[in-house]
Amino acid sequence: MLLADVVATSAAVGATRSRSAKAALLADLLARVATDGPDDVMTVTSYLAGSLRQRRTGLGWRSLRDVPPPASTSGLTVDEVHETFERLASLAGAGSQLMRAEATTDLFARATVEEQAWLRGIVTGEVRQGALDSLVQEGLAIAGGVSSAAVRRAAMMAGSTVDVAAAALTGGEEALATFGLEVGRPVLPMLASTAPTIEAAMAKAGGGTVAVDTKLDGVRVQVHRRGDDVLVVTRSLDDVTSRHPEVVAVARSLACADVVLDGEVLALGADGRPRPFQETASRAASATGVELTPAFFDVLHLDGRDLTDEPTATRLDVLEALVPERHRATRVLTADVAEAEAFAAGVLALGHEGVVVKSLAAPYAAGRRGATWVKVKPVHTLDLVVLAVERGSGRRGEWLSNIHLGARDGDGVVMLGKTFKGMTDEMLAWQTERFRELQTGDDGYVVTVRPQQVVEIAFDGVQRSTRYPGGVALRFARVVRYRDDKAAADADTIDTVRSYLP
Repeated sequence: MLLADVVATSAAVGATRSRSAKAALLADLLARVATDGPDDVMTVTSYLAGSLRQRRTGLGWRSLRDVPPPASTSGLTVDEVHETFERLASLAGAGSQLMRAEATTDLFARATVEEQAWLRGIVTGEVRQGALDSLVQEGLAIAGGVSSAAVRRAAMMAGSTVDVAAAALTGGEEALATFGLEVGRPVLPMLASTAPTIEAAMAKAGGGTVAVDTKLDGVRVQVHRRGDDVLVVTRSLDDVTSRHPEVVAVARSLACADVVLDGEVLALGADGRPRPFQETASRAASATGVELTPAFFDVLHLDGRDLTDEPTATRLDVLEALVPERHRATRVLTADVAEAEAFAAGVLALGHEGVVVKSLAAPYAAGRRGATWVKVKPVHTLDLVVLAVERGSGRRGEWLSNIHLGARDGDGVVMLGKTFKGMTDEMLAWQTERFRELQTGDDGYVVTVRPQQVVEIAFDGVQRSTRYPGGVALRFARVVRYRDDKAAADADTIDTVRSYLP
């Protein structure tokens, strides 16, 4: 398949706001690539979701500023582009920088104007077409004549939509059903939606008796153990086993042979209260420093028994019988709003972040944020994207200070305010360096940046506003922390922001 076909589809998808129309466009291209072989199918699926198949290529925004003049005609194939990025990813050692530059020049010299722009976007994570992974799964379902649920489940078990694309297009639901949970192969994590109150969360989760879990202010981990072999991965499925000897030790201490657990790690003080998140995040990025304590809240597999399709109530019983209390997230099972609110108040008093209300009847499912897990934080927070940053003044004159905040809106990001509140000197110094790396423009006062860095913002409320494009503004917005564990695609939407309007 020609790269031009992918670029044209990407442009067409970006030009419509209709989800069904986007899915149909994706399905058309995926159906055409189905006969080109599994490798091209995997590459096109990845490209349509806005990602390279390679985790790292050694390329960045700065290395793509000066590229050769574009080709007048299109001739690049998807396979040729993929092979080029494979070579770039493998380069290392003396002379690799020159070889990388030469290979990049050769690739861009063969690309048309439209293809060059698309290649820049895919390398820097800025393909703005409104086709996230869930929408590509819908396209695969349409093209392959299978259900979206079957595609989503297979992708969850495989840990990637790319890995199940060929099966979806050519093997039908029977082929998709072969993707089951395999100990040692990371599974896409289940995610939670949000609600403003405990009562609203309980209603959203279906009412009746629910589990109200402590929402720990830690770093998400998934743990696989087979015998003495232990694998620890992050929310994005990166292998961090070597950084978490404490988690490995706890996993090996459990009375089982094989297990897959979902939970978080966090740093605790001598009094058992959580230490600042920055300490947890810093320690999670290395193998040394403050001790981390794992706290598990779900179990997906135990000694040959897959539990993902079992109801939450069953999984919690298995978890309680297997994992010692000190390594489980605390919870209460209740149908009473007052009791749930009292539990949440106790959680907050202990210094934790909030609670997650969970339906006891729900299976473990990755993909869209549904209504079976609902998080409630008493202090309203949003994960937003930094669009620009202003030069500081006075004591902050040496730093970049006031950040422009945006929420996801369809294909792009819409601005809804600014803030400099909550920033420490350390944070100001860090963000000055960070946003210079992401800089795309500088008018002497405002530095525009690639919409890539996610920041968690606390706020007291939302009000209507004609000042910002999103039509709303945050009241008393302040920075809680930067979220390097989240991508821009994980940021909150403008619809979520508007849901807080009184």
